[in-house]
Order: sequence, then structure tokens, then C-alpha cells
Amino acid sequence: MAPSNGRRPDIARSPARRPLGAPAPGTGRTPALGTGRILAADLGPFALEAGGTPLPALTLAYRHDGPGPDTPQVLVIHALTGSADAAGDWWAPLIGPGRAFDTTRTGVLCANLLGGCYGSTGPTTIDPSTGEPYGPAFPEVSARDEARALWRLADALGIERFAVVTGGSLGGMVALEVALERPDAVGNVVPIAAPARTSGLALAWNHIQLELVDRFGTDGLALARQLAMTTYRSETDFDGRFARERETDGRFSIASYLDHQGTKLVDRFDPDTYRTLVRVMDLHDVGLGRGGSVAALRRLAHAGAGLSGIGIEGDILYGPAQVRALVGEAAAAGVDATYRELRSTKGHDAFLVEWDQLTAVLAAALEVGAARLAARNAQPEVLAAGAA
Repeated sequence: MAPSNGRRPDIARSPARRPLGAPAPGTGRTPALGTGRILAADLGPFALEAGGTPLPALTLAYRHDGPGPDTPQVLVIHALTGSADAAGDWWAPLIGPGRAFDTTRTGVLCANLLGGCYGSTGPTTIDPSTGEPYGPAFPEVSARDEARALWRLADALGIERFAVVTGGSLGGMVALEVALERPDAVGNVVPIAAPARTSGLALAWNHIQLELVDRFGTDGLALARQLAMTTYRSETDFDGRFARERETDGRFSIASYLDHQGTKLVDRFDPDTYRTLVRVMDLHDVGLGRGGSVAALRRLAHAGAGLSGIGIEGDILYGPAQVRALVGEAAAAGVDATYRELRSTKGHDAFLVEWDQLTAVLAAALEVGAARLAARNAQPEVLAAGAA
């Protein structure tokens, strides 16, 4: 659930495009599309669902590859510790010429989430009221806040619609909220290993992780990552790779592996950011305040948006049963909903590994989503009536 190489992306803020997220005063300049570089878009003050004082400034780091809004657009959303660099890092096998999201014909946008530490406003950002990083004082963020922030970025970029909105785990949760925020602007939402609401067991695991972070800081972050890794992989994967093997120092190999994963995360991440984004997952529930999940998902049905839920064999975190339940609720709401499953021994993290299977399901989802948007364009009066 992280960038594969753990590197911090370079973020460009060209003075010629300042601010990137909106026209600079008196200039009319707008953000850049299709650069294949990570840029920073400054998007102005931002109010949060929880209330309180709005963030004085919202900045999102983003990368856009491929052509602009005259062609189908895809929004890719990262998981817990990811970055905006989907095309250059953690989903590189899926994005580019000739790949599932073919950037010769399709634009692909990915942003570092609000609350992140790879260039977007978050706990590591300077709080203008104190002159110090927000740290643990950074306000609570919800998946609906994330969705509204991403739509603000899309607006600044001139992207009105997405043929596909997709992501794995936390990214899939946010993808659902992006679609529910503007269902008439989405062709197909494709949550991968993501449920309609975070389950009690996942909340329990998250509670332990946050207790470790709160009590032990960076050491706690390393331990939280180790715990999380036991939910990201499967028993089959761990037994096949490590079983009861030992290192030269006598330690079990699996213990050495987990220690390594914890150290890697500490080297590239931030405890307060981890807390913020884990809480986004904890708060996830598409039906909250909307009359339940089925009532919420009727928004997609009324707009003609589809849903393709992708479960993962052996996923113990947000397993196939949870994704099937989401698809079933969407179908009950009248959504054109389908279920697909990745066959894998890798568990939850299969959405960062199983490239051939992902290529097939995502390319099909893009074709369907683009066709849905094209059909709406051909029948604007029907769309207007159905979305009322």
C-alpha cells in the first residue's frame, strides 16, 4: 500500500505557473496538464466536513499524463502511504502508452491526498497561525473531504468528467466518494479491495496502529507498519516466502522482513500523516447521513454511472465478501454493478502486484466508462431528467 521504491517525488512549482491550482492574480494562468511531472496546485481556503476553522490554504501535489479534457480522463487515487506518482512509481505498469490506461488516448490524473506528506497540505505543512508544522493539531479529514478536494483540483485543471475513478484500499474508499460527490460526472467507479464502510475488524487493527503511533512516535510508526503488513499479505504468501526460515543471526526471517518494512516507512513517512490518513479510513461509510448505503448509491443509478467492485482472493483486510456486499448494495440501488476478483496469493496488496489481471479489468472498465459518458452526451435531455 505504498510507492514501490519509497522515494519522495520532486514537486515543481514554476514561478511562471504560480499558483498552479488557480489563475494567479491578473494573469489567467491555469495548471498544467500532460506534463508527466509532479506539480503543486494551490487551491485556496478549504472547509472540512467536521467543521471548525477552514484550512487557510489547500495545496495538492498532482501528476497528469496524457492528453487533456477532449479525451477520456481517469482519476487514480493512492492508498494509505502512496503519492501522486502513480504513473512513475506504484502503478507504472498500468499507466502509459499501450497500457491499461493508454496515455496516448487517455488523460490520467493522480494527486497526493489531502493530509498527505508528499507535497499536499497535511500535518507536515506549516500552519500560518503558528509558523510551525501542523503536526498532531492537523484537523480531522474525511473521505468526503478528500473527494471535494480532488474535484477542486479537477476544476482547476479544466477536467469536468472522469470515465473512470479508481484506487485500491483507501484509494477505493475515496473513489466511491468522488463518484457520489458528482455522479453525473463519472462514467465508472472502480473501487479495488475497498468496502462500502470500514468493518469492525479493520477498525480494531487501525486502533492498535494509532495507539502505537500516539504512544511511541516514530518507533510506534515502525511497529504500526509491521502490524499493517500482516494484514496486507496472506498466510499463503508469508508461508511461501518465509515459513520458519531463520537469518544468520538466528532470528526468524519473517521478523527481519517486518523490521525492514517498519524502518523503510519511517525513512519516508510521517507519524502525524499516518494518523490523519488512517482516520480517513476509520470514518469511511458511504451511507452515513444519506439514509444508508443503498440510498446513497442510488445517486450513481440516477446519473447512469456504473460500479465495478474488484475483490482480492485471500485479502483479510477488506476481503471479497466486503466488496461483494458493496456490489450487491449498488445493484439493489439500481446501479449497473459488476464484481471481479483478482486471483492471487499476495493478499490485500495484490492491487500493487497483479499487473496482468489489473490490466484486463481496468482496460475493460475504462471502455465501459467512456461509453457511458459518450451516451450521456448523446442524450442530454434524458440525463437531465434522470439526475433530478
